[in-house]
Amino acid sequence: MEFHEAANFLFELRRFASRAGTDATRGLLSDIDDPHEGLRCVQIAGSNGKGSTARMVERALREAGLDVGLYTSPHLDDVRERIRVNGRKVPEAALVEFVEAVEPYVTERGANGESPTFFETLTAFALWEFDRQDVDVAVLEVGIGGRYDATSVVNPVASAVTSVTLEHTHILGDTVEEIARDKAHVAPDDAPLVTGATGDALAAVREQAGDVVTVGGGDDADVTVTYGGRDGLEGAVTVDGPDWHVDTHLPLLGEHQAHNAGIAATLVRQVADVTQADLERGLRNAHWPGRFEVMGEDPLVVLDGAHNPGGLERTVETLDSFDYDDLHIVVGAMVDKDHVGAAEALSAADHAVACEPNVDRAESPAVVAEAFRSATDADVETRHDVAGALGVALDAADDGDAVLVTGSLYAVREARTRWARAMVPKRVDSVSESRETIKAAHVTDAGAWRMRGKGVHRVLRTRVQPRQAQYLKEELLSLGGECAISGLNDQDEERVDVVTMATMAQYRRLADKLDGQPYGLSTFADELREALDIQQQDDARGYPWEDGTAVMGILNITPDSFHDGGEYNAVEDAVARAEQMIADGADILDVGGESTRPGADVVPADEERDRVVPVVEALAQMDVHVSVDTRKAEVARAALDAGADILNDVSGLEDPEMRLVAAERDVPVVVMHSIETPVDPDSDIHYDDVVEDCIDQLTERVLLAEKAGLDREQILVDPGIGFGKSAVESFELLDRLAEFRALGCPILVGHSHKSLFGLVGEDPGDCLEATIAGTTLAAERGADVVRVHDVAENAAAVNVAEAVRDPERFDTN
Repeated sequence: MEFHEAANFLFELRRFASRAGTDATRGLLSDIDDPHEGLRCVQIAGSNGKGSTARMVERALREAGLDVGLYTSPHLDDVRERIRVNGRKVPEAALVEFVEAVEPYVTERGANGESPTFFETLTAFALWEFDRQDVDVAVLEVGIGGRYDATSVVNPVASAVTSVTLEHTHILGDTVEEIARDKAHVAPDDAPLVTGATGDALAAVREQAGDVVTVGGGDDADVTVTYGGRDGLEGAVTVDGPDWHVDTHLPLLGEHQAHNAGIAATLVRQVADVTQADLERGLRNAHWPGRFEVMGEDPLVVLDGAHNPGGLERTVETLDSFDYDDLHIVVGAMVDKDHVGAAEALSAADHAVACEPNVDRAESPAVVAEAFRSATDADVETRHDVAGALGVALDAADDGDAVLVTGSLYAVREARTRWARAMVPKRVDSVSESRETIKAAHVTDAGAWRMRGKGVHRVLRTRVQPRQAQYLKEELLSLGGECAISGLNDQDEERVDVVTMATMAQYRRLADKLDGQPYGLSTFADELREALDIQQQDDARGYPWEDGTAVMGILNITPDSFHDGGEYNAVEDAVARAEQMIADGADILDVGGESTRPGADVVPADEERDRVVPVVEALAQMDVHVSVDTRKAEVARAALDAGADILNDVSGLEDPEMRLVAAERDVPVVVMHSIETPVDPDSDIHYDDVVEDCIDQLTERVLLAEKAGLDREQILVDPGIGFGKSAVESFELLDRLAEFRALGCPILVGHSHKSLFGLVGEDPGDCLEATIAGTTLAAERGADVVRVHDVAENAAAVNVAEAVRDPERFDTN
């Protein structure tokens, strides 16, 4: 079974309506040997905030060293996002294996009119995968209510009800009290239920659950939460329990998120033995896309998936912590929501654009617009698609205004593609490579065979809405190009993979034809021009990688680095080595005070700082850019004070302060793909496609840096050769380096003397000739920076690759 066939099987289950009861889920789990029975689960219910709270719990438990599964809904882009293990979404291969296992049972039940629903089946998938991966804890976000939700097949070790408002009254009851009692059924047998409910809802929760721990801002709460307000792009929060304390910042803004953090911290302490530092760092790293996510300034642009009046009121309260003039709102809602109540919550809007997300349950823009006309004084207009509505709002907004996209996570996910969509350029040199590229986008075998011969020129892979895919196909065909569409294209709600094949001239004409078209195609045209360099890039900033491939010389001042540990620990030795590398042609010197070789010991920040700072101070006087190789913001800040110009973070911004330090100092930062740093040599990491998986995971890390205030020209991406990748996978990263152009960032490659060369019989750690060959290939395939130990030899290799492309730049006659 192919991935698109398995995914289509799951999506077809959407036609079955939700129902009360857990019998269908229990029956499905029984058919696959009840994988949930051995799991330690945390179950989180609530009208608002349950997804954010689940993410905070998961991140804090991982910070404490546990393996953690996370199950949430809905997804923003890919159904596999709903099921994550240690932060990574479930592989395509696992989804196929699960569907193959359950298809006979689901089909049999469907024949009797008793098929499990989409949500019930995904819940079983999550529990099945968490059991296979042997997670220490599985964190489950409840779908609807609590008593009859599919996730309630588990016997949780800890549970929470975050908040209670009127919602899903046709299922849960007509009053807040009825809804609260339903949600409180998630209470564990052997621990108190944690809740942020208040008033009548709290009384009903107590009545149902019995023993509860209350979390809130009042003195009568068992765990008190104090929100210190917004501090830049973070919110300050203090949580005080009976004998514990947390003082940290959150990437999720708003007082309601501070309360969610209090609930999360309380749950984590019930589940595991965690330190204050674990809680503080875990909460600070709990990024959650689409939840008051600030995407830009001047104008301020915020994406928030609030979908009911209570949630929207909190969104507006958080928005008021920013200074802005006029408020422009893009709103796309579902048919079963309170549109007038939502409009009343957003009554501060000066301008509203109603739109229709590309899902069956989406409300008509005309209906949403009428609600805003009746409840607000805003200028109201409509657009059919989210991207078009966002374009209208951005065009109308001045630098001092605010633009808010809200009403549903479906509207947010479509708007977010403006920043998060990756257009991956593919190098296709043969018919066989063309066929493999097309098949990787989940195109059917017949389609891949038919179009294989048309892909041997400029090929681009990306993800679009199905209606966008059909339009692209029609237009490219009319221009003489081709477009292969994923076998998932019969699904209305999911973005699908497409592979476009055309000449540059055809792409230019396509972009011109898409200008001004609806359904977000005009925005797509701009992204197409940028991906294929059809338009001029921004002015240069003077970075060494702007004029060809730069050479970064490695200067390790560590006793245990794999290649040159202990050679340059003394400042005078490091300076002498630096002078030699500059003479040999180094454009950048990368100073590292902590080894990241597999199994290396962690160096305390003060010790690493003492190693690095004196050397950086000496190098800052030389005519060269100085980079500091560190995972710690504390060390980065000290190195910048000493004169460093660039930050090189092999953890990919794992320290939540790192992106803020880089943005505050306006310096470039290298963001490397790494599952763990230092690498655990015993880890067995599965990739569906190592290149596309790395691009997918780097996309969010790049967005974090961009949202902090850095331009993409300042964010260098490193595929992380050798970090959690096999030798074969590392060579594939090197071969397909150009595909990382999809991120819109310069590319750094660190391959020097690494273990991948053992695949071709070289001795890792002492393989100069193989490293030089790798440098030549990296430069030829588009590396902007190569990070190497042996500067003279590798600088010569870079010059050869550059001369092949542009020999005249070396002609002195």
